[in-house]
Amino acid sequence: MAEGQHYIGRFAPSPTGPLHFGSVVVALASWLDARHHNGRWLLRIEDIDPPREDPKAPDQIMRQLAALGLHWDGAPLFQSQRLDAYQATLEDLKTRSLAYPCTCSRRDLPPIYPGTCQSRRFETTLTPYAIRLRIPSTTINLADPIQGPQAWQLPTEIGDFIIKRRDGWFAYQLAVTVDDAFQQISHVVRGSDLLDSTPKQIVLAQLLHRPKVSYAHIPLMVDQHGLKLSKSTGAAATSMEAPTACIRQALKVLCQPLHPEVDDLETLLGAATAAWSMERVPKKRELAAPPDQY
Repeated sequence: MAEGQHYIGRFAPSPTGPLHFGSVVVALASWLDARHHNGRWLLRIEDIDPPREDPKAPDQIMRQLAALGLHWDGAPLFQSQRLDAYQATLEDLKTRSLAYPCTCSRRDLPPIYPGTCQSRRFETTLTPYAIRLRIPSTTINLADPIQGPQAWQLPTEIGDFIIKRRDGWFAYQLAVTVDDAFQQISHVVRGSDLLDSTPKQIVLAQLLHRPKVSYAHIPLMVDQHGLKLSKSTGAAATSMEAPTACIRQALKVLCQPLHPEVDDLETLLGAATAAWSMERVPKKRELAAPPDQY
C-alpha cells in the first residue's frame, strides 16, 4: 500500500439469517486484511430487501462477530437508513441521461440485456417499471490478487443493469456503490460469488466520479453437492460455543498459519493478523467447506 494511503475495509452481510461458516470465512479474511494493514474495518447491514430479511438477523450477526472477536470500528451502517442518498444518486443519473425506465419482463430476456427500452423516457412510461443504468461501451479491468486478472466488455458481457427494481426497492449495485463511497471504503475482500457484480460497481463508481476501490475475491464455500453455503441450501448457523476452534478452522480454509500453540482467542487473532498473507489464499473460485459446517 502506498505511503499515506489509509485502509478502510468492510463486511456487509444481508440480514437473511445468522452467519454460517462461509460468511465467517469471508468476515475473517476481510478483518485480517484490514488489521494487517493497520486499517479500519466497518460493518454494514445491507437491509434493503425486506421480503428476504429476518428481523432478528442483524442482532444475531453482531453477536456472532463479537463472540468470534471480530470487532468492528464505529457504529454499524444500516442501508435502510440511507434511502434518501440512493434516491439523490438516482436523480443525478437520470438528469445526466444515464438511467432509463425498463418495462421488460425478466423471464422474457436473454442473459445480457439487449437494450430494448433504451429509448424510453420517464415522462411517457407508465409505472411500474425498473430503472436501468446506461453503460458506456468500454472494458473494465480488475487486478484481483486471488482470482487473477479479470476483464469484462460491458456491452457484450454485462449489459445495462437494474439500479432500482420494479417493486420500488433500490438494487444492490446502486446501494453498495453509494455506500462504499460514503464510508470511504478503499479495499473490499469478499466471496467469489460477487465477482460478477464487481464490473457493475466499478463502472457505476466511475460514472458517479467516486474513488477507485481495490477488490479481492476469496473462494466461495460450497457443500458436498457443490452448492453455495447459504440459508436457502440449509447451511447451519455457526455455533459460538467454541470461537477459537471456529477461527482456526476458517484459517485452515484460507491456508493461513493455525498457531496450534495458542488457546486464547484474542492471542490467536493477534498472531493471525501478524501472519496474514493474501498470497496464501487458494487461487480458486470454490472450496469445499468442512463437512461439520454444512
